[in-house]
Amino acid sequence: MTEPGKVVPLRPERPCPMCGKPADPGHSPFCSKRCADLDLGHWLGERYRIPEGEKSGTPAAEPNDKDGD
Repeated sequence: MTEPGKVVPLRPERPCPMCGKPADPGHSPFCSKRCADLDLGHWLGERYRIPEGEKSGTPAAEPNDKDGD
């Protein structure tokens, strides 16, 4: 059991995604402003990309013709 009055985090602490040092709550999820700025630079420089799905020329769902014309 935990000690009375001790706060238990809901999720485990994660390291900084840029350098692996312990994260700082003031710069979460990073350890410092420098690592946060480096990550932002990667996004702005398009080093990170979100993959695109297949594009089709038709809408995903078309309404059915219910009046039978």
